[in-house]
Amino acid sequence: MALKNLCSVFIVLLFSFSLFFSKAIAEPTFVQSKSLDSNFYLGLNFNNDGTKMYTVNAGASDAVIEYILTTPYDISTAIVNNTKGVSRGGSTQATQVVFNKDGTKMFIVNHAAPKKTVDYYSLSTAFDVSTATRDGEYSIAGQEQRANSIAFNNDGTRMVVAGVGNDSQVRIHEYSLSTGFDLSSTVTHLNTQDLISFQNHIDGVTFNYDGTKMYTITYMNKDGTEAQDLMNQFKLTTPYDVSTLSLEGTYTVSSVSGDSREVVFSNDGSKMFIIDDDNDKVHEFNLSCNWSVIDGACDDPITTSNEGKDILSSIESQTATAKQIVIHATTPVLNRMYWLRRHRANDKLSNQNIKFNFSNSMMASLSKVVPVSNKTNEVLDKLSDNWSFWSEGSVSIGKTGDTSTSSSKDISSKGITIGMDKKISKNKLYGYALRLGRDRVDVGSSGSWLDTTSNSLSFYGTFPQNDERFIEGILGIGTLKTDTLRKTTLNYHTGERDGAQVFGSINYFTIHEKEKFNFAPNLRIDLSYTELSKYRETGSTALVYKNQIIETGMISTGFTVSDVLDFDSLTFKPNGGLEIGLDFSPSSDATYRYLSETTEYTKSIDQDSKNIRANIGFDLITEDGLSIMTIYERNQSNNSHSDTLYLGFGYIPDNNSEYALTFDNDKASLNYNRDLNGFDIKMSSNYNFMGEIPDYGANLEISNKF
Repeated sequence: MALKNLCSVFIVLLFSFSLFFSKAIAEPTFVQSKSLDSNFYLGLNFNNDGTKMYTVNAGASDAVIEYILTTPYDISTAIVNNTKGVSRGGSTQATQVVFNKDGTKMFIVNHAAPKKTVDYYSLSTAFDVSTATRDGEYSIAGQEQRANSIAFNNDGTRMVVAGVGNDSQVRIHEYSLSTGFDLSSTVTHLNTQDLISFQNHIDGVTFNYDGTKMYTITYMNKDGTEAQDLMNQFKLTTPYDVSTLSLEGTYTVSSVSGDSREVVFSNDGSKMFIIDDDNDKVHEFNLSCNWSVIDGACDDPITTSNEGKDILSSIESQTATAKQIVIHATTPVLNRMYWLRRHRANDKLSNQNIKFNFSNSMMASLSKVVPVSNKTNEVLDKLSDNWSFWSEGSVSIGKTGDTSTSSSKDISSKGITIGMDKKISKNKLYGYALRLGRDRVDVGSSGSWLDTTSNSLSFYGTFPQNDERFIEGILGIGTLKTDTLRKTTLNYHTGERDGAQVFGSINYFTIHEKEKFNFAPNLRIDLSYTELSKYRETGSTALVYKNQIIETGMISTGFTVSDVLDFDSLTFKPNGGLEIGLDFSPSSDATYRYLSETTEYTKSIDQDSKNIRANIGFDLITEDGLSIMTIYERNQSNNSHSDTLYLGFGYIPDNNSEYALTFDNDKASLNYNRDLNGFDIKMSSNYNFMGEIPDYGANLEISNKF
C-alpha cells in the first residue's frame, strides 16, 4: 500500500514538473548580455537586418551610438562605429531613436522639459547616423509632460508616443501623418489611451510587424516600487489603434535585475532585446514562438510577416508535390500505351525515350522532346517470354509567382521510368513500370526549400472492347520522402517527412478512322490518395505538423485528330486535340503548432480547379528516315495558364544501324552501332551538363571477326 501511494505521489510530481517545464519553455530564454560604457542609456534599436544596433545615451551629452554587428542580431559581436550628438542645449534627455523603413530618416524623442519634442533628421547614407542632419522638430507639449518612447506604423502614417504626466497618468498618444514619416506635413492628434490600470509607469513601447500586438516595458512594479522589470503584451483588434487593446499577459523580466527602459525585436520576431540603464547592458533573449513573450499567447505562424508566407508556401508545395508525383508516375505509362497504339501492328515493341519539359504558369515556355529510334536489339524482345522493355526520362522546371499570403516557388523535377509489358493480342497488353524521381521546390527568397525523392510501382493494361473502343487502366503505389529547410534571418529549421500514396487512372476512348484520317474522343478519370506523416522541425521557434491527407480527383474529356498526307519524298501528319478538365479534389487540411505551445492551427489548401487544354502540331517524315515533330499546347486554368512548344527530331535507320539516347541522373549519352561490310562500328558520347565542371567524352571502336 505504501509503495502504491509513493508511486502515486511520484506520478503527480512528475506531471506537475512537466507542466511547469512546458510552460517555462514557452517564455523568453535568456541568451547573453552586452556591457556598454558607464552612462545613462535609455534607447535601443536595430536596422532592418540586424547588422547595426543603436543605443541612446541620455547622460551628460545626448547622443546616438551606432554599432556594427558582424553576426546579425548577435549583440556579442557589436562594435562601436559612429556617435551622433543630438543635444540641443538645456536638458534634452533623448530617450529613444527610430528610423523609417529605408533608414534615410531618424527620429529622436526628448523626455525632459522644456523641449517636449520629436526631433527629425535626414541621413544621406541609410542607417549611418554620422550623416544625419537635423531638419526640424514636432512639439508634443500639448499632450505630454514627459515623453519616453516613440514608434511608427509600417508606412509612417501613424505615430505613437508613450509618456507619463504624473503618478496617475501612464499614457499612449496617437497621431496621424498626412505624409508617411514626414513630421513637417499635417500631423493630427487622434487620441490618448491611459494605461494606469495596467502599469504604474511606462518607459518603452513597440509593436509587432503588423501592429496587432503592442508591448510596453517599465522598470517599476504595478505599485510603483522598483523591485521588478515588467512587460505587458497587448492584443489590438485594429492594427496600431491602441483604443482597441486588450491585455494578453504580463512577463516579469527576472534575468535583467536592473532598470528596463526599452524593448525591441528582431525583424522575424524570434529574438527580443532589452536595454537596462542600471547595469548599462543590452540583454538578448530567444523566443519560442514569434512575437510573443506570454505563454499561450502565440499567433498562427502563417500570419507572421514574410516568414508566414514561406510557411504557407511550404505547406502548399508539399501538397502540390504529392499531386505532381502521381502525374509524373502516370504520364510515362500513358505515353507508353499511346506509343503502343501507334505501333500495334509491330512485333518489336521496346523503345527508349527521353523527354525535356519546361513549364511556367506565368509565361510561355519551350519544351524539347528528343525521340529516339524505336528500333533496338531484337534480343530484348526475346527476353522473359516475349516481354518488351522500355524507359522514359523527364526533366521539368517551372515557377509559381508569389501572392499576398504565399511566397513564390521555383520548381524542378527529374525522374526515370523503367517498364516492361507483354502483348497478349494486337490490341491487348499489360505491364509494369517503376519510376524513380526527385522534386525540388525553392521557396521565396530567404533560402527555404523542399527536396522530395519518390518511388512508385504501376500496373497497367489495355482492354479493348473491340477494334475501335479501348479502356486503358493504371493502378499504382508509391512512397516519398521529403527533406525540408525553412530559413529565416536568424534560424534554420530542418525536418524530414515520409509519405505513402496509391493512385489510379482509367482512360476510355474510341478510334474512328476514314482512310488515313483519325478521330479519337476520350474520357479519363484520375484519382489518388496520399498520406504525409507527422513531423517536427529543429531549431528555435520550431513547428510541429500532424499527419496530412491529400486526396485528388480529375475528370477530363476531349478528342484528338490526325491525318496522313503522302507526297513524293515525305509524309506530312497534321494533328490536334482539345481537352477540358475538372479538378474535383477536396481541400487538404494541414495542422501545425509551435513546439512550445499546445494550441493547434489548421490551414485548408484548396486544390479544385478547371482547365482547358488545346494543342495543334504536325509530324514531317522524309523518305531517308529524318522526322520532325512539333506541337503547340495551351493550358488555361482558373487563375493561371501555360504555353508550351514541343519540338522533336528523329531518325529511323536501316536494318544495319542501331542508336539510343539515354539520360541517367545528370548525364546524357548517345550510342550508335552500324554493321558496314562486316565491320562493326561503335560510336558513343556522353556529356555531364549539370556538374560544376562539365564532363564530356567520346569513343570510337571498329572491329571485325575473322
